[in-house]
Order: sequence, then structure tokens, then C-alpha cells
Amino acid sequence: MIELDGSYLEGGGSLVRVALALSTLTGKEFKVTNIRSGRPNPGLKAQHLNAIKALKEICNAKTNNVELGSTLLHYIPNKIKSGTYEIDIGTAGSISLLLQALILPCMFAPSKVTLKIKGGTCGKWQASVDYLQNVLLPQTRRFVEKIELKVLKRGYFPKGGGEVSLEISPKLKLKDFSNLSSFLEELSLKTANIKLADQGKLEQIRGTVNVSSELEEKQVGDRIKNAATGKLKKYAIPINIRVDYANTLSIGGELVLWAKFSTEGEIDYDNPVILGADALVEKGKSSEQIGQEAAEKLIKEISSGTTVDEHLADQLISFMALLPGSNITARKISDHLQTNIYVAEKFLEIGFKVERDKISVEEK
Repeated sequence: MIELDGSYLEGGGSLVRVALALSTLTGKEFKVTNIRSGRPNPGLKAQHLNAIKALKEICNAKTNNVELGSTLLHYIPNKIKSGTYEIDIGTAGSISLLLQALILPCMFAPSKVTLKIKGGTCGKWQASVDYLQNVLLPQTRRFVEKIELKVLKRGYFPKGGGEVSLEISPKLKLKDFSNLSSFLEELSLKTANIKLADQGKLEQIRGTVNVSSELEEKQVGDRIKNAATGKLKKYAIPINIRVDYANTLSIGGELVLWAKFSTEGEIDYDNPVILGADALVEKGKSSEQIGQEAAEKLIKEISSGTTVDEHLADQLISFMALLPGSNITARKISDHLQTNIYVAEKFLEIGFKVERDKISVEEK
């Protein structure tokens, strides 16, 4: 059994989510202690409990008795099943954070998996569903026939009420292999490595502002868009930022931006270089400040010359772990990233190497 220390480095929930994903995929049970001990309110949160609950359905997993605030989890996975699964976090708990535990194993189910999830679509200290849709998921297409995320309803803190649907059609199926080694061998033969070494040429910047309909009268969404566009127009490339006003249970919103790059005039389908940045609608922040904040974050990523932003870097670790020979460059090596490496190296016979801004993975 794999034993993990939940207080490792940043001591957050990322360790639990990555462990759940890799455990379900590899079939290896684990125990984690000191869950989220580095946070003001330690222990499991609503999105972790709902991820565990969903995995009990998806793969008949068994666990010790866990509840909100539990600091110990003993998780025993079983075989992954296909089907449609409905998950209601019940709060503004993060849909995207919950998906970090589910996407990876569902990619290798016996057939199509559909996840219908209710909760928060954006919030503090998380990548939003729009970021997942436009920055992370394009990197995961190599593993599947199809992966498509639809945002059906927006949900902001504190009431939530957002809804998304994620449809995954597998290409390689775990059930077709007698053991993990033969599956991983076939995966490496049939799947392009994650090779994001050179940033390339900036081609376009896109984005989406989603805010509550109560803010439409003051043109909050449009002002956010205009402020971001004003900061970014120095690049003299196409900039397309969409504004959506939505009926929501709580007032809120965000701006998500992403920059696309090309090599020799073409955007690489297998290895697209896409840098993301975002900013939340918050009390005490003007629309102009929100637009400028997201734009400044994106400018910092573009100026670094690297190929993935800080948040994508840590989210890619578990996918890179399946494809030794993969490499990326990142502006910042975060504690999140190093924590995810710690977990991935426990479940798979691989080793990560971090040299300044370059992260690579090889078989042990």
C-alpha cells in the first residue's frame, strides 16, 4: 500500500486529488494522513468528499469512514466502469478541482463516460471550468477519441448552483489489458508525448468574461473586457474576448484569458502552446482593475518565454507521468507542482527532473 503525507510542501488538497486519480487508474490502494494540514481549516472539503463518492460509483472503490474535516483517507480502488454519473457538490465547492480526481481514470473506461456536476464554476484558489475547457483539455485530447466540457449554468460563491457536463469517449481501455505495464506500454506507443519546449510565435489572444446578470446595468462585463483589451493591444494580434451575463444564485464572475502560439505558422494540434490567466470579480475591485489584473498576469506568462503557465504546469504532472519522455517549461515551479510530482512518483515507475524552468519525466 502507498502511504502519503498530506502535509508535504504546501499541504493542500491537490495531493489528495492527484492520488485519487492515479490510484483509480493504476489500481494501487493508498493511505494519506494529515490531509490539508497546511490550510486554515484542515481535512477533506466538499469537493474531495464528492470526488470520493463519485469514485465509489465509477470504480466501486472502498474507503474508511470519511466526512467533512477528515484528515485520514484509506482508499482501495476497483475496476473503472463507464456510464453517466451525476454529482452535486451542494455548495460553491469547485467543479474543476473535483474533476482533477475524475478526468484521468475516466479517460480509460470501457466506453463513454458522462459526468454531470453541480457546484461552483469559478472561485478563489482554483482554475475555473473555462480555464479547464480552453487551456487544460486541449492538452488531454491525445489520450481520447473525444473530450468535451459544456458549461450549462454559472455558479459563484457562496451559493454555487453551477452546472457542467463533461463527456469522455476513450481510445485505449484499461479492461483490454492484463496488467498496468502492458497498458502503459501501449499508451506510450499510441499517444504523442507532451512536448512543450518552445513557446513559438504569439498568434491570438482569446477570453471570456462571465458575470451575473445583476451587473449588466453597470456594464461590468464590457468594462472588464475593454480594460483587458486595452492592456493587450500592444501585441498587434487578433484579440477576441466574449462577454456573457448569466442568471446566478450569487453575484460574481471572472475573466479568463488564453494566448495561443504557433510554430512555423501552425498551431500544433497534439502539443498546442496555450498560456492562461484569470481574475475574479470581487468586492472592492473595479471592473477596470479586474481586466487589467488578468491581462497583466497573461503578459507576465507571455514575457517569460515558457510554454505553460504556472497553473497548467502542476495540472499536467499526472498526465506527463503516463508518457515518459515528456517535457514542458514553466515560469514558476510552484509547491503545487512539486507536491504533484511527489504523488506521481509514488504510483508510477517514473522520475521527474526539474532544471530551472524545465520539467521532464523519464522511466526509472
